[in-house]
Amino acid sequence: MRANIVAGNWKMNKNISESKQLASEIVSAVSQLSLNNTRVIVTPTFVNLSGVIAAVQDSSVEVAAQNMHQAKSGAFTGEISAEMLTSIGIKTVILGHSERREYFGETDALLTEKVNTALENSLEVIFCFGEVLEDRKNGNHFNVVKSQIENALFHLSSGQWSSIILAYEPVWAIGTGETASPEQAQEMHAFIREIVRNKYDQEIADNVSILYGGSVKPSNAREIFSKKDVDGGLIGGASLNAEDFVSLVKSF
Repeated sequence: MRANIVAGNWKMNKNISESKQLASEIVSAVSQLSLNNTRVIVTPTFVNLSGVIAAVQDSSVEVAAQNMHQAKSGAFTGEISAEMLTSIGIKTVILGHSERREYFGETDALLTEKVNTALENSLEVIFCFGEVLEDRKNGNHFNVVKSQIENALFHLSSGQWSSIILAYEPVWAIGTGETASPEQAQEMHAFIREIVRNKYDQEIADNVSILYGGSVKPSNAREIFSKKDVDGGLIGGASLNAEDFVSLVKSF
């Protein structure tokens, strides 16, 4: 059975003391819950990873990284390798977030390299993709999403898909207050599951978790997460407040 997942992407927010405090508050609240096949993941910035790992120790809360470089090592000032992440206990990494694509020029070709490197280092990948508003208005959103998934992931073997989590993020809904309707989210998630099934098989399609990201908050999470093919969320702003974030976990 595929897992439900609530993953908080803290982006470039919170210093080390704030990050540890937020993590501790989440751990305290989550420890009171029956998670029912739900994974809880937080992703602080690189410099705060070790501190947050210590703060969640011996709890069910997992810590992931927001990004990584595709090379094993080398003269890449300011970058972080997969081996560096695994050496401090990181097991999951976000790749392909729309902000990485938009602000840092990450392409499908580059993301293919990053995915390969992550899997070679036994890292689980939360792979992000999604259309901009113009694509949605032009009715091109299905083609864009299909292309992003095909280009970066469809070279993988069937076995490698056990290390893939998909995260659909309509770019027009990230940080804007706009949210795809639950029906729009379900429509796209069903489409994603179908193209995976067509490329691979029903078992892989049924087992891959597909998250929704884009202004998910306590007031709309339950309705979105209730949809058949929506397996949780990659959460931005609402993940920066423990009460809000844990209320999303309670939405299952």
